[in-house]
Amino acid sequence: MFNGTKINSTEKRSVLHVALRMSKEQQLEVDGEGDVVKAVWEVRDKIQKFSEKVRSGDFKGFTGKDLKNVIVIGIGGSYLGPEFVYEALRYDPDWYEAAKGRALRFLANVDPTDFYRALEGLDLEETLFIINSKTFTTAETMLNARTWAAKIVKHYREAFPDTNESDFIAHHVVAGSTNIEATKKFGIDENNVFGFWDWVGGRYSVCSAIGVLPLSIHYGYKNVSDFLDGAKAMDDHFKNGKFKP
Repeated sequence: MFNGTKINSTEKRSVLHVALRMSKEQQLEVDGEGDVVKAVWEVRDKIQKFSEKVRSGDFKGFTGKDLKNVIVIGIGGSYLGPEFVYEALRYDPDWYEAAKGRALRFLANVDPTDFYRALEGLDLEETLFIINSKTFTTAETMLNARTWAAKIVKHYREAFPDTNESDFIAHHVVAGSTNIEATKKFGIDENNVFGFWDWVGGRYSVCSAIGVLPLSIHYGYKNVSDFLDGAKAMDDHFKNGKFKP
């Protein structure tokens, strides 16, 4: 696994979630992929910059309000891992302090009840939506995404009748995806699409943009970086520790 050997025999690919936690100085060359650690850190650096822009108020909603709320739209590993970490660390003193005045919610179910519950008590103009879908074609995720997009447009349309719909979307929707063409058609600024790779299995994706992006916006990148360092420490222990049967 640590060498990039294709141990996933069913899909004939490497299993490289450990690369998501490797330090910036490390390298891992994989056939057809190049240095995957370099690629990981390019995304991590991009997430750090964007999350800090949101938290500082440099990146705002369409009417200029600070984006204090995040709703993650996904299904399976594309939301469950981030939600587990959100719940597990929300009362850690440092994480709790960093999240004051902010809200993070998750939407996977296509049931209308969950749809309305996700935004309950929140100002849409202060809310950022993150669509987590590698292909940007996942049926349940895209149904919820299109429903939210329509709600955003409807909210602003009466007051701003001459504004292009994509301008509303670009201020309130970002994505964890590899399908730049589809995200662009959706109205998302391509600079606000955060990629990951085929070798990121859903159950491990919390350490990729899928989890790092929403958690960094809510809790601050420094806290999430510490979380990834902790995961790396366990990786190193697994790799180097003495096995005792």
